[in-house]
Amino acid sequence: MADERVRRRAIVSGSVQGVGFRWSTRAEAQRQGLSGFVSNRPDATVEVELEGPASAVSRLLAWLAVGPPSAAVADVDVTELPVAGDTRFDVR
Repeated sequence: MADERVRRRAIVSGSVQGVGFRWSTRAEAQRQGLSGFVSNRPDATVEVELEGPASAVSRLLAWLAVGPPSAAVADVDVTELPVAGDTRFDVR
């Protein structure tokens, strides 16, 4: 049985801007076959929306809790969203 397709929004806080977080997230999302986007927010957090198989989304959410080596993640706040049908992963 195939994984259910899900979408999640994660707001990542800590030292996550100016450290390559968005580009590393994009690379990880592409490795997992996920769609969505990542963007810096004015409050110094990073917003990530992920869509794809539930197991792959879970793996990327776990990766976000650590982030790339140059980041220092303090918290990841995750909310469920309706599936939107995105087909690619963008850096905004």
